Amino acid sequence: MVDSIVGKVAATVTGCLLDPISRQFGYLFNYRRNITHLNQKIQSLHLEKERLRIDVDAANRQGDVIYPDVQAWLTYAEGIIQNRDDFNKMKRKQSCFYFKSRYCLSKQAKRDAEEIAAKINHNFGDRVSYRPPPTSVLPFISSESFKDYEALESRENTFNQIMEALRNEDMLMIGVWGMGGLGKTTLVKQVAKQSEEQKLFHKVIIVLDITNKPDISEIQGRIASHFGSKFEEDEDRAARVRQMLKKVEKILVILDDIWGKLDLGKIGIPHDGEDHKGCKVLLTPRNFPVLSKDMGIQEQFCFCLQHLSHPEVWNLFTKIAGDSVESHELRPTAVDVAKECVGLPVAIVTVAKALGGEKNPAVWRNALKELKTSTPVNIEGVDEKVYSCLQLSYNHLKSDEAKSLFLLCSLVGEGDISMDSLLQYAMGLNLFKGLYLWVEAADRLITLVKNLQVSSLLLDNRADTYNHTDGRN
Repeated sequence: MVDSIVGKVAATVTGCLLDPISRQFGYLFNYRRNITHLNQKIQSLHLEKERLRIDVDAANRQGDVIYPDVQAWLTYAEGIIQNRDDFNKMKRKQSCFYFKSRYCLSKQAKRDAEEIAAKINHNFGDRVSYRPPPTSVLPFISSESFKDYEALESRENTFNQIMEALRNEDMLMIGVWGMGGLGKTTLVKQVAKQSEEQKLFHKVIIVLDITNKPDISEIQGRIASHFGSKFEEDEDRAARVRQMLKKVEKILVILDDIWGKLDLGKIGIPHDGEDHKGCKVLLTPRNFPVLSKDMGIQEQFCFCLQHLSHPEVWNLFTKIAGDSVESHELRPTAVDVAKECVGLPVAIVTVAKALGGEKNPAVWRNALKELKTSTPVNIEGVDEKVYSCLQLSYNHLKSDEAKSLFLLCSLVGEGDISMDSLLQYAMGLNLFKGLYLWVEAADRLITLVKNLQVSSLLLDNRADTYNHTDGRN
């Protein structure tokens, strides 16, 4: 009986002594296995981090707030992954006879692998973020949409003044005004480009063609598209837009072609400095009162765009029309044609492209007659000469299909026109005679669109959308 008890006690004591000893020796004998197992776990951690990062990036674009435990997990994973190379370098330096170092590394590797395994198995559920509650609402405006920008001397001073104003931390709203066709949209596009190049802002957003009937939902959707985001049904869009914009420390929002007071609060654009001091707004109406009275912008931050001077008109005209206009036979008539454009860049570019390369004096004389006798079109904020210039360019289109496509673009409506919609309308109206296959019709459409672009009758807005020229920018 006594022997049995002593034997059990001895066995228990021996087990208690041998287990820790064998475990310690195990760190030496299983050195390579523990190191390999650790690297495998780190690789699994890396893959899990990349998967989680996709959800986090998507949530950031939506203006959501990331849960603290998710952010802490990513920070931990990033630290482990960065330290892997240092750990492996230490391993490579060890001699196979340096038992103490191998023992320590093996023990650390086993402990870290177990910790990483627990982190990998952590479940965050279906969401990594939450939608913050809406904050108070605020109000404001618009800008831009043309092409073929030229660095003209009369624009340089205005451009520099605008850039200087954007550097003013106390300036929150700024405006550029002038009649349609002066190139306001083109100018602010250059401002946006320069602002990005000089890193004045972390993000620049341009919303084109707001027009005299602003669609708040559409404006909000176009702002959200800059963040790769979409709205959920019955969502507070203004609050969501505000959250997106506030995520960016310094941001410039350009709203184009506003005709009157625009409630920026309904859109979700911060504008008073209290909600988001880093958000600045640039607007482009046609009249000064819209900026000063309706939008309350200080006069020192309202910049007027003037007509081009006579030397600028001729320099721009000859650059686009070509050297042939300098010939003895054409120059007198070409000068008069350029004057009919009354210093409006949109008119100059349109007419010069329509007559570019033409060497027959009779064609130029006829064009001059058309410009002088064209029936005036009274559109608020647009010089009547713009329309006579557009009509001349339209008349010089070389195919009836191109003319029909231009008219179709005009009928579709204001703003962006997608290629898919144009193709559907064109096929439904049998615009392309003799073409019945969808692929062939698409090729014809692309060709005609390029022709209209070359004539400056169709403007390239975004990747798959176009805007017909109506002389308003």
